Amino acid sequence: MPSCPQGRRQLRPPDVGTGKIPLPVVDGPYLAIDIGGTKMAAGIVDNAGAFLVRDRVATPTRDVWPALARLVKRVVAASPSLPVSCGVGCGGPMSPIDATVSPLHIPTWRAFPLRAEIEQLTGLATAIDNDAKALALGEAWCGAAVGVHDLIGVVVGTGVGGGIISRGRLLQGRLGNAGHIGHMVVEPDGRPCLCGGFGCLEAYCSGPAIEEETGRPPQRAPLAIMERTGTLVGRALASVGAVVDLKLAVVGGSVALGFGEAFFTSAQRELDSRAKLGYMVGFSVVPAALGQFAPLVGAAALARFAQTPVAVVAPAPPESPTDE
Repeated sequence: MPSCPQGRRQLRPPDVGTGKIPLPVVDGPYLAIDIGGTKMAAGIVDNAGAFLVRDRVATPTRDVWPALARLVKRVVAASPSLPVSCGVGCGGPMSPIDATVSPLHIPTWRAFPLRAEIEQLTGLATAIDNDAKALALGEAWCGAAVGVHDLIGVVVGTGVGGGIISRGRLLQGRLGNAGHIGHMVVEPDGRPCLCGGFGCLEAYCSGPAIEEETGRPPQRAPLAIMERTGTLVGRALASVGAVVDLKLAVVGGSVALGFGEAFFTSAQRELDSRAKLGYMVGFSVVPAALGQFAPLVGAAALARFAQTPVAVVAPAPPESPTDE
């Protein structure tokens, strides 16, 4: 079963005050659930980020909750160890007040009470967040961002989302939707987006947008589309990096990982061409080390750090300032 890459130092919860008292971490195993517009996955993940069992199904156009409930029951029944808590990554937007979700790519869910339904189904305390924020947390726990304090995790798949960790803290924003890079404008007066805006990153780089433009699934997209997708993501990252002062972008999702080198080379080239402020030198783009399982491991990380108030990595001392 896939697990956190060997040889990487796993994320340790931060210390509090001068007494070096560790913040609480919920011991596993964890029920992890990832809900996307194309597929839904569930698994049981241990304290090292390894899967005890996992399964997935296509996201139906109707009756999404019954399909998800069946998947979750099947995974829990197959697990050799019962989970102690649950983490769920889902496309947004969402409301942290009542833990309802309204994923753009699941039109039958509007203000759907996801946490309440999951908790009633499983009897487990459940943490819910945006899938890209979950990916960022998972990669900081045991992936490509171990030891990095300022990063963005990005998912480029059916939709495009992001989650930001700044000075070791997962940014939430006013309503829990901070980091939603998919709705940054990368082409002024560009094509319409599902959100109602125009020229959004997601309107060009999501799987459905690419398929609509090319008439073929993303995995058969021509090289020019792969490179343009990377270029536009790099353009958005340059803006985010300038605002939030980031060191690393970890990118996952079926489109980005499927496009591979063409995507990542183009993204880094565009980022380098636009990120000219001194403090942005060295801002790099890398694939999610957890690969296709990053969102699911990230969902487990939501459960693992559910009792750790916003901080997920111990803040490093300030670096020497760089001339702008």
